[in-house]
Parts: sequence; structure tokens; C-alpha cells
Amino acid sequence: MEISILEIIRSMFFDYTVRTVVLGAAVLGIASGALGSFAVLRKQSLLGDAMSHAALPGIVLIFILTRSKAPLVIMAGAVIAGWVGALVMSAIVNTTRIKHDSALGFVLSVFFGLGLMLLTFVQKIPDARQAGLEKFLFGQAAALLERDVIAMAILGGLAMIVMVVFWKEFKLLSFDAPFAASLGFPVRLLDIVLTTLLVIAIVIGLQAVGVVLMSAMVVAPAAAARQWTDRLGWMVVLASLFGAAAGIVGALISAFIPGFSTGPTIALCISLIALLSLFFAPNRGMVWERVRQERNRRQLRTESVLTDLFALSLQHSEASHPHSISVLRAMNAGRGGVRNSLVNLEERGLVRQTSQEEWSLTDEGYREVRQRAGDSVEDLS
Repeated sequence: MEISILEIIRSMFFDYTVRTVVLGAAVLGIASGALGSFAVLRKQSLLGDAMSHAALPGIVLIFILTRSKAPLVIMAGAVIAGWVGALVMSAIVNTTRIKHDSALGFVLSVFFGLGLMLLTFVQKIPDARQAGLEKFLFGQAAALLERDVIAMAILGGLAMIVMVVFWKEFKLLSFDAPFAASLGFPVRLLDIVLTTLLVIAIVIGLQAVGVVLMSAMVVAPAAAARQWTDRLGWMVVLASLFGAAAGIVGALISAFIPGFSTGPTIALCISLIALLSLFFAPNRGMVWERVRQERNRRQLRTESVLTDLFALSLQHSEASHPHSISVLRAMNAGRGGVRNSLVNLEERGLVRQTSQEEWSLTDEGYREVRQRAGDSVEDLS
């Protein structure tokens, strides 16, 4: 089935279902990317995973109490449960000898198990209104309504406003919490506020992505953005853009290719963005890092060959006395690339080839090494 770009664009603006899903995924990507940046910087990446799983019992309990599946009601229950899960985890770490990762695993498993138990109980109630609660496990973006997207935008917008208002405080908390405490900042309160914002970012995506995959939307955009910049402001912006792009592309793929679920597709898209960033980002990308390392090794080999030629020239009355390439290879045993280094030095005008297998320093090469070596030249002689 061939799909034209024009058809995709037309659907984004005029098809209710596609437009709603795309807008919801974009809102989710922006909020989770921006707020997830602080979780990644604070080395609390899995906190999002724990809180997304902890939100499940809150969703079911709020339905049991209200018999309502209205977006704001469900989100309120998820926020409360996720926040309680975060507080329980913090209390475990602060009052016992249990480490952060163990407490995280405990909260994740206990709350998620409780949520599944309550979900099983609710499904046995003779009430048709409980249908659809299980969609929060893996998400069901196709079921998003305009009111759901509006609720997501309101909650996400409020969280972003609070983030901007407390930008300096959150920045200091993320990079140096002890220093913030020494300046008199209420670190514990700021930590609770930031955790609450992260819970909100997670909750607004539960219907689209689900509790199982929501952690990818918190961690992956921020991890991808971190590869491109060392500034927090740009990292937050890039993480939001990456999250929105993954949400939009994933929603469109699932809309036009039968059999592709929206939540997993969005998670795969943001994972692909993170993977490409890990490999190809200019500042931290593994590919460019490997290129830089190889260039540095090649430069060191070249400089070593030039230094060896200089050391050999000091053994003769004339600096331009030629030396065999076999001697240079013996002096650079295990390094290799001697001929390539000599060719590179010749292009720079520092050495010249006097015969098929002999090379010598030029006057320029001699002066450069002597100037670089300085007083250590006397030691070589």
C-alpha cells in the first residue's frame, strides 16, 4: 500500500482520530522529554519506571471509588499513587540501610502487583464501566479523545510552567544538591516538587503508551539530548523535540501501517533516536569518538616518526643525512604506519624522500622539532 506525503499531512489536520493521537503523542513527548532530563541528570532514570508502575493501583482505586473514567479523574488517581510510590521509596532509602536501586525495585514490584490484583478484581465486578482499564498497561492511543488531549495539555503545561519558575533551583538541585542545601535552599521540598512534576509527566502518557513502556519516554529523549549538548537549557529543548518527534512519527506509523500498536511504535522511535545519538552525536557519539581517537593515534605516530628522524640526525654532522625506513620501523616497533607517517610529514614539508627507502629531515622539519623540544634537545645529543 502506497501512502503519499500529502495524504499523511491531510490526515494530520483533517482526520479526527489521527489528529488526536498525533497531538496527544506530541504533548506526551514534550512533557516527558523536558522533565525526564532532570531525572537523567540526577541519575534517577529508573525512577520513572517505578512511578509509572506505581500509578496502576491509583488508576484502579480511583475508578472503584468514583466509577468514573474521566481523564482528569483517572490522572488524579495515577498522580496520587505515583507520588505515594515515590515517597515510600524515599522513606525506605532515608530510614533503612536499603539502597536506592533495591528500594526502587521493591516499590515497582509491590505497587504493580497490587495494581494487577485490583485490576483483576475490578474486571469481575458486574459493571460494564470497568471495560478499558486494562489499556493502561500497554496503552491504547487510538482510544484518545479530544478531551483526553486537552487534559494532557493542561497538566503538561502546568508542569512545564512550574519547571520554568523553579528553573534555577532545579538546576542547582540536579548538579549539586549538597551545595544547594548549604545555601539554605529547601532541598527536600524541591526534590518533592520535582518528583511530583515527573509523576505528572508520566501520568499524562499512560493512556497513550502504558505503564510498561512509559519509562522509555522519560529516559530515552533525555539520554539522546545529552549526547548533543553540555548545557541544561539546550538539553531540555532537544529532549522535548526528540520526544515530540518520536511521538508524532510513531503515531503516524501506527495510523497508516496495519498491525502496529501506537505505544510500542513510539517507544521504538525514541529508542532509535537515542541509539543514533549515541553513535553519531558530534560531541559524545561513539563513532566520532572512535574517529577522534584514531586521528590522535595517527598524529602521535607521525610525531613519533618525526622525533625519531631528529634523534637520528643528531648522530651525524648534517641534519639532512638520510636514514633508512627500516631503521624507523625498528624504532617504532608495534606501532605501524611508518610509511604513511612519512608521506604525511612530506606533505607538510617537514621531511623529504632521498631514495626509494631513505628519508631525511628538511630544514623546516629540523627547526620545528628543535623549537618544540626546546631544552630537551641537548639531552638527545
